[in-house]
Amino acid sequence: MKSTRFQPILIISVYAAIDVACILLAFYLVLLFRPQTVPFSVSFQSFFSAADPFKLLFMVWTLLILFFHYTHGLYHTRREQLESLEIWEVIKSIVVSTLTVIVIAFLLRIQDFPRSVMILNAVVITMFCSIWRLLKKLLVNYLVSNGYNNFNTLVIGAGKIGVSLASEINRRPALGLKIKGFLDDNKVGQCEGWPVLGKLDDFQEIIQKEFIQKIFITIYPDHQIFIKLLEIAREEGLAVRVVPQGYEYMAHDFVKFNIGIIPILEYSDIDVSYRQRLKRVFDFILSSIFMVFLLPVFIVLGLLIKLDSPGPIFYKSRRYGRYGHMFNMYKFRSMVTNADELLTQLKDRNEVDGPIFKIKKDPRITGIGAFLRRYSLDELPQILNVFKGDMSLVGPRPFPISQLEKEDLRQLRRLGIRPGITGLWQIRGRSDLSFDKLLRWDIWYIKNWSFGLDLYILFQTFPVVVKGKGAY
Repeated sequence: MKSTRFQPILIISVYAAIDVACILLAFYLVLLFRPQTVPFSVSFQSFFSAADPFKLLFMVWTLLILFFHYTHGLYHTRREQLESLEIWEVIKSIVVSTLTVIVIAFLLRIQDFPRSVMILNAVVITMFCSIWRLLKKLLVNYLVSNGYNNFNTLVIGAGKIGVSLASEINRRPALGLKIKGFLDDNKVGQCEGWPVLGKLDDFQEIIQKEFIQKIFITIYPDHQIFIKLLEIAREEGLAVRVVPQGYEYMAHDFVKFNIGIIPILEYSDIDVSYRQRLKRVFDFILSSIFMVFLLPVFIVLGLLIKLDSPGPIFYKSRRYGRYGHMFNMYKFRSMVTNADELLTQLKDRNEVDGPIFKIKKDPRITGIGAFLRRYSLDELPQILNVFKGDMSLVGPRPFPISQLEKEDLRQLRRLGIRPGITGLWQIRGRSDLSFDKLLRWDIWYIKNWSFGLDLYILFQTFPVVVKGKGAY
């Protein structure tokens, strides 16, 4: 079960060697691009020859980059780490090493070293060290997804959190975690397709019998039992990962820090308003562009709606927005004008769970309305809501006020950010999703929001809309 002693050393050596190659290549290309800035002929051999007055600086810089890469954890293969976070560690490492070199150059009075070369080197080294790590990530993901170096995994706790964790792991084959089953004192048999292998008292027997290599604790048993699990795992040479208690009620990140020797985990709902402001600028710019380019489409669809059935072109629906602010959400009218009055006659035919009302063959939908809904063209006027600041391009879908059950805590948490035109549940099944899964996708989005995630959702929305799957 244990890794060989020399495997980590080998990995570190290979990674460091690739970094050295990237650094030397960056030095060479930058100096080749600006040969007039250095008093020697540019070649790989000349970097550390007597002709190079800066050889000491080059050597120190290379060693500093390797040192800071190591201290930033860049010589370990962490499958769970996002590519963007690893690149951010590369950037921080090279910035710190470059500033250190500048200080050393100042202290040693090396004044002739060209600043433009130093800045360009830092940029190119960052680019090269980042590119090879992205390629490494792709290669590792491919190998692991195809069964290389997978780890047998045990989840302690077969409750909601344990099953959710197992499902998330199962959806990410690149993690290389193979769920063998659960341990739980209160459940037996199967849980969502995985076996309950025994009770907590069976821990040592199970990890030996099933050759367990990774352990996740998702429940909080008695203190003595918890300590016993940790001691057994330590004896077996296994690390234990613990899901933070109450994580499902948090909308943002946990913060880990120390007070003296005591580690602290802070449950933090830190205001991310500065990022939301940047998102608002992004929404404003894109919605302004969309309104200009979509104007001919609006005119054509407006004429088709008018020709198809009597009534207004647009439909206004009262919705809850950010922090419970109510606003009028705009849509192209896709139903008859008295659709709201007819709703009471159709409620017993609802085909989705939760407070949402949807049926596939809704008699209230007009001829052109069916087409608009299939390709989500009825949602286009919400660009105006985005422009006004009531909505965002990406976010949780706003529910009608009449359909929102305020006592449901999960729904109230959705009101912490601006609702969106599209979101995760639109690209994962649209109307075919259950209400519970819809809420879980929205909460996951709120907890894991980033600009990269928004761009991913926007790009995924277009093919989903074109296919028209799950829309009615």
